This record gives sequence, structure tokens and C-alpha cells, in this order.
Amino acid sequence: MEIEIEKQAGFCFGVTSAIKLSENCLKEFGELYCLGELVHNSMEINRLEQLGLKIIDVNDLQNLHNCRVMIRAHGEPPSTYALAKRNNIEIFDATCPIVLKLQKDVKKAYEQCAMNDGQIVIFGKKGHAEVIGLEGQTDNTAIVISKQEEIDKIDFSKAVYLFSQTTKNKEEFEELVQVIGKRMKENNNEKFFPVNSICKRMASRTTTLLSFADSVDALLFVSGRHSSNGNYLFDFCKQHKKETYFITEKGDIDVEELKQYNRIGISGATSTPMWLMQEIRDYVLEKIKNI
Repeated sequence: MEIEIEKQAGFCFGVTSAIKLSENCLKEFGELYCLGELVHNSMEINRLEQLGLKIIDVNDLQNLHNCRVMIRAHGEPPSTYALAKRNNIEIFDATCPIVLKLQKDVKKAYEQCAMNDGQIVIFGKKGHAEVIGLEGQTDNTAIVISKQEEIDKIDFSKAVYLFSQTTKNKEEFEELVQVIGKRMKENNNEKFFPVNSICKRMASRTTTLLSFADSVDALLFVSGRHSSNGNYLFDFCKQHKKETYFITEKGDIDVEELKQYNRIGISGATSTPMWLMQEIRDYVLEKIKNI
């Protein structure tokens, strides 16, 4: 049996930077609070918690003073920074540069909306950490839609500034642009300003994943259960290749079922650490050898 880990798998740049910053802070200070899960992978979170990381939410933040808090790659709304300043909290900001640029672009567009009676529309998942940060740039007035069926939330007689959560599907966004553009024309409104703010690595991820899946007999897709990116990529790959298995840790693996395959691939979400995929590879190889 051969087992190969996809070369493009593993943490994205933003998550890698956040993990490194957290490790450096923990090494220096021994303790660090993080506003939300630093990465949507329970195995990696457990590792960081053993180093001294403490996961908190916004309600916890209100009661903290004179401490150190990390902002993860997803980013935060302006209200979080204001609260930290009031409570004398030192912020270690790991907001992904791509997300940070998007926040600035959304804020600039929102300021323009005030002058031409426009509206900010965000294609994303309501309640997702990144989307909450983007809504904050608009004083929480942005319209959030996750699918085409929700576009009636938009007032097509007004200017529309459309942005996307950085981890959304490129094809779905392009289809949404076409649908909204058509409705705007029906209302004789040319004030439609779509911005493709999807991370380029994410935009190409489906193509590289399917190509890798085609090169193996079966694919073990490693991801946290709560990773939006992981669930999307798994479902996408499963539709293409039925021999795709969702794995969170070694205990999820049915080695007996894997025996039928000669070549197994391992891949994962942008929140899946390489060390976990390597651990799963070694585990399967050892189990197969002993059968």
C-alpha cells in the first residue's frame, strides 16, 4: 500500500502566521487568551491549550483586564479593539492580511454608501467570525446572504457594493454576481459594484484537491467538524469521488475498509495541521503492516 499526503494540503498562510505568533507569545509569557478558536481543529487546539492558550468569547473579554489577548486570522470588528483598549488589554493581532485588506475595502465602500444611498452586501455565512468582523466595518448594517435565494433582502433601486467572505466558493460568487446584475438591469440601475474578495489560494483549492483525488484509489480528508472550509471541501470532493472519507483523528479510521485500496491519499482543510496528517499516515501504515 502507498500513502501520499497532498502537497497543497495544510495550513494556509494566515493560519500559519497565527499559530506561529501564538507559540511565540506562549513561549515568552506562558499564558495567552484567544478570542475564539485559533483554528477550527480540535487536535491543534488541544496542543496549543497544553502550551497555555485559553479560548474565550466576547462575553469573557468584557470581564478581562490587564492581560494579553490574540485576535485570530478571521479578524474582529472595531468594537472588539475598542473594548480591549478600555480594559487595558494588550492585543496580539493575527488577522490574515487578506482579511485585513477586505475589512478596509468594506469600510471604504460603506463610507461611500453614505454619500450615494447605497448598501453593502456580503456573500458569506451569517455568524461566521470573518463575516462578523466585516459587518462591524459597516456599523452592522451590511446585508449578509449565503445563497441566491436570499437576494430579495437587497434593495435593487439603490447602489449595491458586493463583497465575499474570503473562503467562499468562486463559482457560486460569480453566479451570484450574474443574478444580482440581472436584477439591477431590470431596475434600470447601473450602480452595481461587485468585488471578488475570495482568497486566491481558496479559489484554486477545489481544482488541486480533485486532481489529487483522481490520482489515488481512496482519499482520507482530515478536518475539524466545525470547519466551514473543511466541510465544504469534503462535500465537494465526495461528490466527485465516492471513496472519500471524513477523518478528524486516528479513531475515525476503519483500517479493515482501507485494505482494499492500493493507493491512499491524505488531504485536509486549510485549518488542518500537517503534523496531524502525517500522524494519520503513519498510523494507517503501521496498522496495515500488522494485519
